[in-house]
Amino acid sequence: MRFDIARAGNGLTYEIRNIVIVANKLKEYGIEVHWENIGDPVQKGEHIPDWMKEILMDVIKDDHSFAYSPTKGVDATRDFLVEQVNKRGKMQINREDIIFFNGLGDAIARSYSAIRVDARVIVPEPTYSTHFLAEVLHASFPPNTYRMNPYSSWYPDIRELEQKVKSHNSIVGILVINPDNPTGFVYPAETLRQVVKIAKEYDLFLIFDETYINIVYNNKKTLNLSDVIGDVPGMSMKGISKEFPWPGARCGWLEVYNADKDETFARYINTILTQKMSEVCSTSLPQISIPRIMSHPQYQNYLNERIRHYERLSNIAYNILKDVHCLMVNRTNGAFYMTAVFNEAFLNNRQTLPIAQPEIRNFVEGLVGDNIELDKRFVYYLLGATGICVVPLTSFFTSLQGFRMTLLEKDEDKFEHIVKTIAEKVDEYIESSR
Repeated sequence: MRFDIARAGNGLTYEIRNIVIVANKLKEYGIEVHWENIGDPVQKGEHIPDWMKEILMDVIKDDHSFAYSPTKGVDATRDFLVEQVNKRGKMQINREDIIFFNGLGDAIARSYSAIRVDARVIVPEPTYSTHFLAEVLHASFPPNTYRMNPYSSWYPDIRELEQKVKSHNSIVGILVINPDNPTGFVYPAETLRQVVKIAKEYDLFLIFDETYINIVYNNKKTLNLSDVIGDVPGMSMKGISKEFPWPGARCGWLEVYNADKDETFARYINTILTQKMSEVCSTSLPQISIPRIMSHPQYQNYLNERIRHYERLSNIAYNILKDVHCLMVNRTNGAFYMTAVFNEAFLNNRQTLPIAQPEIRNFVEGLVGDNIELDKRFVYYLLGATGICVVPLTSFFTSLQGFRMTLLEKDEDKFEHIVKTIAEKVDEYIESSR
């Protein structure tokens, strides 16, 4: 071609998916892979109940499920979701305050791209990759972050958050992921109120990713953004991919709060909507199904059963990994991930795990050069030696070295074996260079 048309990369990768390429290569060598890298309940064996499938079969008989929907989303579904917010009584919204997207990835991409390039959203560290990538790509500069502290049960550093907001005038918004991905931290009401107070004092807007807001356990409690936001402008991001679960539906939405109280924020939301109009609308069928599934008499019991399962696996993983001397772990209380942090003093670039098959050993050793992150080095050796596929914590854009695994395995005995194997291999890996 006349010249290179590809936009220059920035070195960022989506490791949650990228590691699948490595794992699939190992499958060619006969390795059985245990997929602990991605939060897909269905891939991990979640059985979608017959009553939910029957609802979808009825929906697909409706010709309207094949048609365009309004750009903002199916009217009846938005009315249903409005009712869920309004009946809690803290915030009153209407149908026009809800905008549907083809999954939260679509919502996230459009929300950040609608922000001026010189305006920034401060994000947690570590943070979910999709948010980080979208925020950095919109500005083409490194991010502003506030730390989630593994030595304080993953509580956010509120003092650091306020100091950075105060000293960086380019910060216009705060991102909160509640419950948090990758840490599994659940924000107490008082911590949420502290974040809202900062946003109000410094005239910011709030983005709350509440994908897992209804997946909370271990006796923890939290609140929706709509319950604490008051008159601060903001939006909640929600979806069905984890809760139904139906990740393949690619169906998520924004709930917009207080756009009528801030003209600048209203223009920002209108920019998002204008972008949305270019694709006409989001997929109709999953939108139509939402009221029917969420209001079904078996829905809450089905969700509660899954939550109890995640709670059991959370405690199994915590009770095993907490005794590994070089790891810092906190009990997961929401969503379905477990994050472990290495004591960096124990890591170096000479550590290995034995891999019997020469082809696999050579393949892994070709991936772990001197410049690779030390937690990523461990993850590749773990994958080659055991077939267990986890995600390096540095892939969530933090200097903390560690790994994230899921709590989705349906067979609890198998899950316990996987976690015990990880614990054993961590010890073996650490000892390998002594």
